[in-house]
Amino acid sequence: MVLGVLALGSCKEKKNDYQAITSNTALFSEVVYELNTVVMGNNFSPIVASRNYMYASVAAYEVIAAGYPTKYNSLAGQVHGLTKLPMPDTSKKIDYNYAALLAFSQVGEAVTFPAGSMTEYTDSIKLMMKDHGMPSDVLENSRAFADTISSAVIAWSKKDNYAQTRSSPKYTVIDTPGRWVPTPPAYTSGMEPHWMEIRTLVMDSSNQFVPPAQYEFNIKDKNSPYYKEVMAIKTAVDSLTPEQMHIANFWDDNPFKLNVSGHVSFGTKKFSPPGHWMAIVGIAAKKAGFDYPETVYAYVMTAIAQFDAFIQCWDQKYRSNTVRPETVINKYFDSEWQPLLQTPPFPEYTCGHSTVSSANAEALTAVFGDNFAYTDTSELEFGIESRSYPSFRAAAIENNWARFYGGIHFHHSCVVSTEYGAKVGRLVAERLKLKK
Repeated sequence: MVLGVLALGSCKEKKNDYQAITSNTALFSEVVYELNTVVMGNNFSPIVASRNYMYASVAAYEVIAAGYPTKYNSLAGQVHGLTKLPMPDTSKKIDYNYAALLAFSQVGEAVTFPAGSMTEYTDSIKLMMKDHGMPSDVLENSRAFADTISSAVIAWSKKDNYAQTRSSPKYTVIDTPGRWVPTPPAYTSGMEPHWMEIRTLVMDSSNQFVPPAQYEFNIKDKNSPYYKEVMAIKTAVDSLTPEQMHIANFWDDNPFKLNVSGHVSFGTKKFSPPGHWMAIVGIAAKKAGFDYPETVYAYVMTAIAQFDAFIQCWDQKYRSNTVRPETVINKYFDSEWQPLLQTPPFPEYTCGHSTVSSANAEALTAVFGDNFAYTDTSELEFGIESRSYPSFRAAAIENNWARFYGGIHFHHSCVVSTEYGAKVGRLVAERLKLKK
């Protein structure tokens, strides 16, 4: 569905103004939103969703790099496994902004989703282009070039080891002190225990940035760092202020919360962490007054940073396999205790959301500059009031407190995660040379 912001006038009132639409930054932000909605609707995990956003964004960016060769460099040769991509026939008229949207949609659908999940949207865009005067040869040439880039990116995606990990062994549950076990209410098995085997984009390997080990499990010595962490999170959750609850819920980003009441259960959905940050990109691009190509550039930098950040984090998660606060507190201190947020189904250390948020903060700081103030309105549709930040880094720091206030991560984990996510984000920002 094409959202109202793109309604630049009815078909009868305006003709031959398609370029006003395809130069509108909102057009690309809306296709990202559409993909975000499909991701949420199909219950994809945040980890898998990061892969989808990344490949879709790369496809769109490669169209832009081909169409604006004096301003942007291809990612070919800059990210692992991506070789030289097809170039457009310059004798043909192509609307590269429109083609970038089509490539984003095609790859976003093909990489993970069932066929047809983005078709209604792209058909509506095509119809709008016709109604606003895009010549038939430009429509066809743009579609053909989008298809060419999409095919190349999809072929590249199939070599990232994702398919192989679908049949890898599941996480082995061993109920020993300190080791992660499934948590209520769904007691879901460990999610994506082989994600560290996915091909990285910019990092040399999944273990390029290995954090120090989590504090040694010790709930007997009240002076041990681990015991203090347990008491700190229990005390905090037991006495949360309204502001702290708002922070936790704002950054919850649980793509599928299972609500259980007696014998009745139902799920509620939100954008996942990577989806939340993709929405932030659109907010920042609009405020900065970015043009269409710059906006695509901002999205791809973010998508790459969070993709590698998930791999780095998951490498550590399934190295440490540490238990969640909820499990420890229920078993040793208070069987009735519950965190504010629902505990995600994977080990505690390190924190995925804090890692990804910090990586994205560094990538976005490189794109928009430091001290870029913005208001994040992306949670309004889920009934959560907006929050404002003086910078992307400030948002990432708030995020690490959010996971602590939510009762799902020890604060030490969040602090370390923020530090190591920043390492990933800075690496992406330093190595990728996208703008000329």
